[in-house]
This record gives sequence, C-alpha cells and structure tokens, in this order.
Amino acid sequence: EYKTHLNVVVIGHVDSGKSTTTGHLIYQCGGIDKRTIEKFEK
Repeated sequence: EYKTHLNVVVIGHVDSGKSTTTGHLIYQCGGIDKRTIEKFEK
C-alpha cells in the first residue's frame, strides 16, 4: 500500500487549539492506531 506524505504547518495564537486540531486531524486520517488510543483512554 502506497501512502503519500504531507507536511503541514499550523500557526496560531496561544491557546487557539492548534494541538487539538492537529491531533484530531491525525486521528481522523488514521495516523493513530487503536492501541495508542486505548492507552491514553485509561
């Protein structure tokens, strides 16, 4: 399976939700496996 790499830059003010938005984007694109998610849900 071929996967395309994409570099993204997120710029914004302090406390504007950059990390939250980036994390959600990675999650929605399948960049985080279920095991990692379950680890942080505990």
